[in-house]
Amino acid sequence: MEKTTKRETKGIDTTIIYDFKEYPDEISGRCDNCGNTLFKSSVKDFVFLRECRECGMKKSI
Repeated sequence: MEKTTKRETKGIDTTIIYDFKEYPDEISGRCDNCGNTLFKSSVKDFVFLRECRECGMKKSI
């Protein structure tokens, strides 16, 4: 049996890349949308991008 857990989200638009300066983390190190602590990170053109592995919310740091 496969165990699936559905996290509650706050309904934040995950297609937008949010700027960390304008929208800092509500709880440090956690996704504002789902509360997850795991992120995928990438750097492009000297911009650090953090994407939640659970819901896909993105922030440029």
